[in-house]
Amino acid sequence: MPQTPSHEWQWQTWNDLPYLTCSLLNDWQHGWFTQQFSPTTPFKLTEQIYPEATAYRVKQVHGKVVLAPSEMNQPLHDDNLHDGDGVISEAAQQAVWVCTADCTPVLIADRTTGRVAAVHAGWRGTAQKIVPVAIDRLLSQGSKLEDLLVAMGPAIKGEVYQVNNEVGFETAVTIAPELAEVSLEQAIETLKALPNSPILPDTEPGKVRLDVRRVNALQLEQLGLAADQVAIAPHCTYADPVNFFSYRRETRKKAQWSGIVSR
Repeated sequence: MPQTPSHEWQWQTWNDLPYLTCSLLNDWQHGWFTQQFSPTTPFKLTEQIYPEATAYRVKQVHGKVVLAPSEMNQPLHDDNLHDGDGVISEAAQQAVWVCTADCTPVLIADRTTGRVAAVHAGWRGTAQKIVPVAIDRLLSQGSKLEDLLVAMGPAIKGEVYQVNNEVGFETAVTIAPELAEVSLEQAIETLKALPNSPILPDTEPGKVRLDVRRVNALQLEQLGLAADQVAIAPHCTYADPVNFFSYRRETRKKAQWSGIVSR
């Protein structure tokens, strides 16, 4: 699945603060918000930018749990969040949010039902196939694969994301499960040799570079989504200190928010 062209991504402003949108999701209110919006929470962001909607988020734990509003405490606020790494809408005017620094913020929309999901997909979540889990939940609500649109926002690019071989393997083996039967070294070399591989070489022994967004794109391709249903932001959180926090760059626990409102 080729990466989509950068012109699908546009900078917008709210009160002179920059955020990104993707033309793939033009039919929904949505955005990948920059660090300039920090420390505003999704509840306040929704109140200010999408005042007709109700905000939902989870306490992110690098897992694969995706929750719907009916599975959360009500009324929801920052002090009573459920553990999870994805939120799926059940009705109109529900704003679903995730926070990320270097991990991948994934926004999903159904062009027929209008329902949406927001997913936090770091390497751990990606290794647990959290985006397919979210899609399974949408399908259980009546969505069809051909109606889904998936946009992956700013995250650390594979070229600068050094991990050990074990992390690279645990994440990338999700697209080639047969490699679980061979040695780690053989699996890594096989993964590196794939066309447009998510595993990139590194000069340090025992290390590779990992393109997490590419792994997610391949998981989506294997589910049956077409290339024109998926968009990948050209922006790297590590390389853009003006707009994005990066834990790998700063080793500080700060994050930016990404959200989408159901129709």
